[in-house]
Amino acid sequence: MSQEPIMDVTSDDKLWAALAYIFAPLVPIILMLMEDKKNRPFIKAHNMQALILGIITIITSSFCVGILFWFYAIYCGYKAYQGEYITIPVITDLVKNQGWA
Repeated sequence: MSQEPIMDVTSDDKLWAALAYIFAPLVPIILMLMEDKKNRPFIKAHNMQALILGIITIITSSFCVGILFWFYAIYCGYKAYQGEYITIPVITDLVKNQGWA
């Protein structure tokens, strides 16, 4: 599900990646507008995944499954804060194939 933590990730990168998951889709949109953050590899890898996961969470929020996506987003935020890359089924492949991360 995740890979080993990498060494060139700053604590600021980890914090922004975690916030992107927890407060998606608002924080990912803000990060896309911040020039100094949007090109950081760690943030970029998590940001688009968090945006898509946040949109899915909002769409499914009227159903019981929406809460599961929200808890999963919190888990992903925790893993990102640990400095790990997250592999989310379907979403990670979509993001990579589109060249967004």
